[in-house]
Amino acid sequence: MNATTVSLLDDVERMREALSPIRLKLLRALKTPGSAASLAAVLDMPRQKVGYHLRALEAAGLVVLVEERARRGFTERLFVASAEAFVVDPAILQDGPPHRARVQDRHAAEHLIGAASEMVREVTRMRAAADAEGARLLTFTLESRVAFATPQAMEAFTHDLAKALADLVAAYDTPQGGRAYSLTLGGHPTPRGKAPAAIN
Repeated sequence: MNATTVSLLDDVERMREALSPIRLKLLRALKTPGSAASLAAVLDMPRQKVGYHLRALEAAGLVVLVEERARRGFTERLFVASAEAFVVDPAILQDGPPHRARVQDRHAAEHLIGAASEMVREVTRMRAAADAEGARLLTFTLESRVAFATPQAMEAFTHDLAKALADLVAAYDTPQGGRAYSLTLGGHPTPRGKAPAAIN
């Protein structure tokens, strides 16, 4: 079995199963098939303890059985992580919905966080589905950097960007028979001390 590229952890219990330190080590080690015995040797842990955690990961769908081998008086079970990477859905860590007024304000951080969270969920799920079908999920990412002299300049830029986007959408949109794409444009201050991103 080939693991999918990414898997979305959108259930609290499943996330808990994945995020304990021992199980994170096991998931990282299981990029290639391994058994309780082989993992115990690599991680310097008792085989029984590794076996316990492997069973919990298997029950949560985080590892899958890929082979069973007959060994002297027992059957060795080989597992592999069910995905190359696991992405935690930001929504399951939120304590209720964000304040509606702030979410509706496109200059509020909550609006950007909500839009980015939705994009993470949708793209991760579609990527996993594409992997299962042996297909490629075609996406695009545009990144740039701009320094604003004043908050008013940022607001003017946002207005002009929205207008330019509306013009581009009107020019390229093909509702009849076209594949719809979601566009999320956002900006945030560059963290202090971080090197400027390349302009693409």
